[in-house]
Amino acid sequence: MVRGRAGVVVALLGLVLAAGCAQSAVQRAEPTRARDAGKRTGDPSPSASAEPEPDPDPATTPAAHENHLVPQRDEPGPSPDEEPPAPPPARVDCSVRKCVALTFDDGPGAYTGLLLDRLRAARVHATFFLLGQNVAGHRDLVRRMVEEGHEVGNHSWSHPDLTTLPTWEVRAQVRRTQQAVQDVTGVAPALFRPPYGAVDERVANAVDMPLILWSVDTLDWLHRDVRRNITAGVREPRRGGIVLFHDIHRPTVAAVPSVLEGLRERGFTFVTVSELFGGRPLVPGHRYAGR
Repeated sequence: MVRGRAGVVVALLGLVLAAGCAQSAVQRAEPTRARDAGKRTGDPSPSASAEPEPDPDPATTPAAHENHLVPQRDEPGPSPDEEPPAPPPARVDCSVRKCVALTFDDGPGAYTGLLLDRLRAARVHATFFLLGQNVAGHRDLVRRMVEEGHEVGNHSWSHPDLTTLPTWEVRAQVRRTQQAVQDVTGVAPALFRPPYGAVDERVANAVDMPLILWSVDTLDWLHRDVRRNITAGVREPRRGGIVLFHDIHRPTVAAVPSVLEGLRERGFTFVTVSELFGGRPLVPGHRYAGR
Protein backbone atom coordinates (compact mmCIF):
# COMPACT_ATOMS: atom_id res chain seq x y z
CA MET A 1 0.00 0.00 0.00
CA VAL A 2 2.82 2.40 0.98
CA ARG A 3 4.62 1.54 -2.21
CA GLY A 4 1.54 2.37 -4.24
CA ARG A 5 1.12 5.81 -2.66
CA ALA A 6 4.78 6.64 -3.19
CA GLY A 7 4.49 5.80 -6.85
CA VAL A 8 1.52 8.12 -7.21
CA VAL A 9 3.43 10.98 -5.56
CA VAL A 10 6.44 10.52 -7.87
CA ALA A 11 4.15 10.52 -10.88
CA LEU A 12 2.47 13.74 -9.76
CA LEU A 13 5.84 15.46 -9.20
CA GLY A 14 6.91 14.45 -12.69
CA LEU A 15 3.79 16.01 -14.23
CA VAL A 16 4.36 19.28 -12.30
CA LEU A 17 7.99 19.55 -13.47
CA ALA A 18 7.02 18.82 -17.08
CA ALA A 19 4.38 21.55 -17.04
CA GLY A 20 6.86 24.11 -15.65
CA CYS A 21 9.40 23.36 -18.36
CA ALA A 22 6.78 23.73 -21.10
CA GLN A 23 5.67 27.13 -19.73
CA SER A 24 9.27 28.39 -19.61
CA ALA A 25 9.83 27.36 -23.23
CA VAL A 26 6.69 29.20 -24.32
CA GLN A 27 7.81 32.38 -22.51
CA ARG A 28 11.23 32.22 -24.17
CA ALA A 29 9.67 31.80 -27.62
CA GLU A 30 7.27 34.76 -27.29
CA PRO A 31 9.84 37.60 -28.02
CA THR A 32 11.12 35.75 -31.08
CA ARG A 33 7.58 35.30 -32.44
CA ALA A 34 6.85 38.99 -31.75
CA ARG A 35 9.99 40.11 -33.64
CA ASP A 36 9.21 37.81 -36.56
CA ALA A 37 5.63 39.05 -36.67
CA GLY A 38 6.90 42.64 -36.68
CA LYS A 39 9.14 41.94 -39.72
CA ARG A 40 6.23 40.36 -41.58
CA THR A 41 3.70 43.12 -40.81
CA GLY A 42 6.03 46.14 -40.85
CA ASP A 43 5.43 46.88 -37.15
CA PRO A 44 8.59 48.27 -35.59
CA SER A 45 10.38 46.16 -33.09
CA PRO A 46 11.45 47.88 -29.86
CA SER A 47 15.03 48.36 -31.12
CA ALA A 48 13.94 49.76 -34.54
CA SER A 49 12.68 53.01 -33.03
CA ALA A 50 16.26 54.09 -32.19
CA GLU A 51 18.20 56.10 -34.84
CA PRO A 52 20.52 53.74 -36.78
CA GLU A 53 24.24 54.37 -36.78
CA PRO A 54 25.40 55.81 -40.15
CA ASP A 55 27.66 53.72 -42.33
CA PRO A 56 31.32 54.69 -41.90
CA ASP A 57 32.67 57.12 -44.48
CA PRO A 58 35.13 55.12 -46.62
CA ALA A 59 37.32 58.20 -47.00
CA THR A 60 37.86 58.36 -43.24
CA THR A 61 38.29 54.69 -42.36
CA PRO A 62 41.80 53.66 -41.32
CA ALA A 63 41.83 50.86 -43.88
CA ALA A 64 41.19 53.32 -46.70
CA HIS A 65 44.11 55.54 -45.68
CA GLU A 66 46.44 52.62 -45.06
CA ASN A 67 45.75 51.02 -48.41
CA HIS A 68 45.35 54.33 -50.35
CA LEU A 69 42.11 53.08 -51.86
CA VAL A 70 40.28 56.41 -51.61
CA PRO A 71 41.89 59.83 -52.34
CA GLN A 72 41.67 62.60 -49.77
CA ARG A 73 38.66 64.82 -50.37
CA ASP A 74 40.74 67.95 -50.88
CA GLU A 75 43.20 66.12 -53.15
CA PRO A 76 41.12 64.30 -55.77
CA GLY A 77 42.94 61.66 -57.74
CA PRO A 78 43.56 62.07 -61.49
CA SER A 79 40.84 60.93 -63.83
CA PRO A 80 41.74 57.73 -65.69
CA ASP A 81 40.49 59.40 -68.91
CA GLU A 82 42.70 62.48 -68.55
CA GLU A 83 45.15 63.00 -71.38
CA PRO A 84 48.83 62.91 -70.39
CA PRO A 85 50.58 66.28 -70.63
CA ALA A 86 52.56 67.05 -73.78
CA PRO A 87 56.26 66.31 -73.40
CA PRO A 88 58.64 69.19 -72.71
CA PRO A 89 60.04 70.90 -75.79
CA ALA A 90 62.79 68.83 -77.39
CA ARG A 91 65.67 70.30 -79.34
CA VAL A 92 64.79 70.11 -83.01
CA ASP A 93 67.24 71.03 -85.74
CA CYS A 94 65.07 72.86 -88.24
CA SER A 95 67.98 73.12 -90.65
CA VAL A 96 67.52 69.36 -91.05
CA ARG A 97 63.88 68.75 -90.18
CA LYS A 98 60.87 70.09 -92.05
CA CYS A 99 59.59 72.46 -89.37
CA VAL A 100 56.53 74.67 -89.08
CA ALA A 101 55.45 76.99 -86.26
CA LEU A 102 51.73 77.30 -85.55
CA THR A 103 50.81 80.58 -83.86
CA PHE A 104 47.55 81.69 -82.25
CA ASP A 105 46.65 85.34 -81.69
CA ASP A 106 44.28 87.49 -79.61
CA GLY A 107 43.62 85.08 -76.74
CA PRO A 108 43.16 83.71 -74.28
CA GLY A 109 39.47 83.30 -74.95
CA ALA A 110 36.50 81.01 -74.60
CA TYR A 111 37.96 78.29 -76.85
CA THR A 112 41.59 78.40 -75.74
CA GLY A 113 41.15 75.64 -73.17
CA LEU A 114 39.76 73.28 -75.80
CA LEU A 115 42.63 74.17 -78.12
CA LEU A 116 45.14 73.36 -75.38
CA ASP A 117 43.41 70.02 -74.85
CA ARG A 118 43.74 69.19 -78.55
CA LEU A 119 47.37 70.26 -78.76
CA ARG A 120 48.17 68.18 -75.68
CA ALA A 121 46.39 65.14 -77.13
CA ALA A 122 48.43 65.51 -80.33
CA ARG A 123 51.63 66.23 -78.34
CA VAL A 124 52.20 69.48 -80.24
CA HIS A 125 53.65 72.77 -78.99
CA ALA A 126 52.59 76.12 -80.43
CA THR A 127 53.17 79.83 -79.83
CA PHE A 128 50.44 82.04 -78.35
CA PHE A 129 50.53 85.81 -78.83
CA LEU A 130 48.40 87.15 -76.00
CA LEU A 131 46.47 90.36 -75.47
CA GLY A 132 47.34 91.74 -72.05
CA GLN A 133 43.74 92.72 -71.31
CA ASN A 134 42.68 89.05 -71.61
CA VAL A 135 45.24 87.63 -69.20
CA ALA A 136 43.58 88.47 -65.88
CA GLY A 137 40.37 86.64 -66.80
CA HIS A 138 42.21 83.51 -67.95
CA ARG A 139 45.12 83.17 -65.56
CA ASP A 140 44.86 79.38 -65.39
CA LEU A 141 45.02 79.07 -69.18
CA VAL A 142 48.07 81.33 -69.45
CA ARG A 143 49.82 79.38 -66.71
CA ARG A 144 48.88 76.14 -68.43
CA MET A 145 50.40 77.29 -71.72
CA VAL A 146 53.78 77.67 -70.10
CA GLU A 147 53.50 74.51 -68.01
CA GLU A 148 52.66 72.42 -71.08
CA GLY A 149 55.62 73.67 -73.11
CA HIS A 150 54.03 76.29 -75.36
CA GLU A 151 55.67 79.63 -76.05
CA VAL A 152 53.89 82.81 -74.95
CA GLY A 153 54.39 86.08 -76.83
CA ASN A 154 53.20 89.67 -76.48
CA HIS A 155 50.46 90.94 -78.83
CA SER A 156 49.92 94.35 -77.15
CA TRP A 157 47.42 95.20 -74.44
CA SER A 158 44.27 95.98 -76.45
CA HIS A 159 45.10 95.30 -80.14
CA PRO A 160 45.40 98.85 -81.52
CA ASP A 161 47.20 99.80 -84.71
CA LEU A 162 50.43 100.87 -83.04
CA THR A 163 51.45 103.08 -85.96
CA THR A 164 48.58 105.42 -85.00
CA LEU A 165 49.64 105.82 -81.36
CA PRO A 166 52.19 108.17 -79.80
CA THR A 167 55.44 106.50 -78.82
CA TRP A 168 54.73 106.61 -75.07
CA GLU A 169 51.48 104.73 -75.62
CA VAL A 170 53.15 102.10 -77.81
CA ARG A 171 55.57 101.43 -74.98
CA ALA A 172 52.72 101.26 -72.47
CA GLN A 173 50.91 98.68 -74.61
CA VAL A 174 53.99 96.49 -74.56
CA ARG A 175 54.99 97.06 -70.95
CA ARG A 176 51.56 96.36 -69.44
CA THR A 177 51.27 93.06 -71.30
CA GLN A 178 54.77 92.00 -70.34
CA GLN A 179 53.93 92.62 -66.70
CA ALA A 180 50.56 90.84 -66.86
CA VAL A 181 52.07 87.68 -68.32
CA GLN A 182 55.05 87.69 -65.98
CA ASP A 183 52.82 88.14 -62.92
CA VAL A 184 50.92 84.96 -63.85
CA THR A 185 53.67 82.73 -65.22
CA GLY A 186 56.91 84.12 -63.84
CA VAL A 187 58.14 84.40 -67.45
CA ALA A 188 58.24 87.59 -69.51
CA PRO A 189 57.53 87.14 -73.23
CA ALA A 190 60.58 87.35 -75.50
CA LEU A 191 58.69 87.92 -78.78
CA PHE A 192 56.23 90.56 -79.99
CA ARG A 193 53.64 90.39 -82.75
CA PRO A 194 52.27 93.79 -83.78
CA PRO A 195 48.49 93.89 -84.19
CA TYR A 196 47.53 93.69 -87.87
CA GLY A 197 51.23 93.31 -88.61
CA ALA A 198 51.33 97.10 -88.63
CA VAL A 199 54.81 98.35 -87.76
CA ASP A 200 57.18 101.09 -88.86
CA GLU A 201 60.64 102.10 -87.74
CA ARG A 202 59.36 104.30 -84.92
CA VAL A 203 57.13 101.52 -83.54
CA ALA A 204 59.88 98.92 -83.96
CA ASN A 205 62.25 101.06 -81.90
CA ALA A 206 59.61 101.72 -79.23
CA VAL A 207 58.68 98.04 -78.88
CA ASP A 208 62.33 96.98 -78.65
CA MET A 209 61.58 93.28 -79.08
CA PRO A 210 61.88 90.85 -82.02
CA LEU A 211 58.84 91.35 -84.27
CA ILE A 212 57.19 88.09 -85.37
CA LEU A 213 55.03 88.26 -88.48
CA TRP A 214 53.89 85.23 -90.55
CA SER A 215 54.34 83.43 -93.84
CA VAL A 216 50.77 82.04 -93.96
CA ASP A 217 47.69 84.05 -93.02
CA THR A 218 44.87 81.49 -92.93
CA LEU A 219 42.32 84.34 -92.82
CA ASP A 220 40.44 82.33 -90.19
CA TRP A 221 39.45 85.63 -88.58
CA LEU A 222 37.66 86.67 -91.79
CA HIS A 223 35.96 83.54 -93.13
CA ARG A 224 35.42 81.58 -89.89
CA ASP A 225 34.83 78.37 -91.82
CA VAL A 226 36.17 75.02 -90.63
CA ARG A 227 36.74 73.52 -94.08
CA ARG A 228 38.51 76.59 -95.36
CA ASN A 229 40.70 76.71 -92.25
CA ILE A 230 41.71 73.10 -92.82
CA THR A 231 42.51 73.69 -96.48
CA ALA A 232 44.61 76.79 -95.79
CA GLY A 233 46.28 75.30 -92.75
CA VAL A 234 47.32 72.10 -94.52
CA ARG A 235 48.12 73.23 -98.07
CA GLU A 236 49.79 76.62 -97.66
CA PRO A 237 52.61 76.12 -95.11
CA ARG A 238 56.14 75.67 -96.40
CA ARG A 239 59.25 74.49 -94.64
CA GLY A 240 60.35 76.99 -91.99
CA GLY A 241 57.00 78.78 -92.11
CA ILE A 242 55.00 80.61 -89.46
CA VAL A 243 51.23 80.05 -89.66
CA LEU A 244 48.76 82.58 -88.30
CA PHE A 245 45.57 81.41 -86.55
CA HIS A 246 43.31 82.97 -83.89
CA ASP A 247 42.21 80.86 -80.92
CA ILE A 248 39.29 83.18 -80.14
CA HIS A 249 37.23 81.69 -83.00
CA ARG A 250 35.39 78.38 -82.62
CA PRO A 251 35.86 77.24 -86.27
CA THR A 252 39.62 77.66 -85.90
CA VAL A 253 39.79 75.38 -82.87
CA ALA A 254 37.47 72.89 -84.57
CA ALA A 255 39.84 72.74 -87.56
CA VAL A 256 43.03 72.18 -85.58
CA PRO A 257 42.96 68.34 -85.29
CA SER A 258 42.60 67.98 -89.07
CA VAL A 259 45.30 70.61 -89.68
CA LEU A 260 47.72 68.76 -87.42
CA GLU A 261 46.96 65.45 -89.10
CA GLY A 262 47.34 66.92 -92.59
CA LEU A 263 50.63 68.64 -91.84
CA ARG A 264 52.02 65.50 -90.25
CA GLU A 265 51.12 63.56 -93.38
CA ARG A 266 53.16 66.15 -95.31
CA GLY A 267 56.13 65.41 -93.06
CA PHE A 268 56.12 68.53 -90.89
CA THR A 269 57.53 68.75 -87.37
CA PHE A 270 55.75 71.23 -85.09
CA VAL A 271 57.88 73.72 -83.17
CA THR A 272 57.50 77.01 -81.36
CA VAL A 273 58.74 80.20 -83.00
CA SER A 274 61.90 80.28 -80.90
CA GLU A 275 62.59 76.63 -81.73
CA LEU A 276 62.10 77.40 -85.42
CA PHE A 277 65.12 79.69 -85.23
CA GLY A 278 67.17 77.17 -83.30
CA GLY A 279 66.90 79.02 -80.02
CA ARG A 280 69.34 81.68 -81.20
CA PRO A 281 68.71 85.22 -79.94
CA LEU A 282 66.52 87.24 -82.28
CA VAL A 283 67.26 90.91 -82.85
CA PRO A 284 64.97 93.53 -81.23
CA GLY A 285 63.19 95.65 -83.83
CA HIS A 286 63.85 93.13 -86.62
CA ARG A 287 60.94 91.52 -88.50
CA TYR A 288 60.72 87.73 -88.85
CA ALA A 289 58.16 86.00 -91.10
CA GLY A 290 59.78 82.57 -91.26
CA ARG A 291 63.07 80.79 -91.01
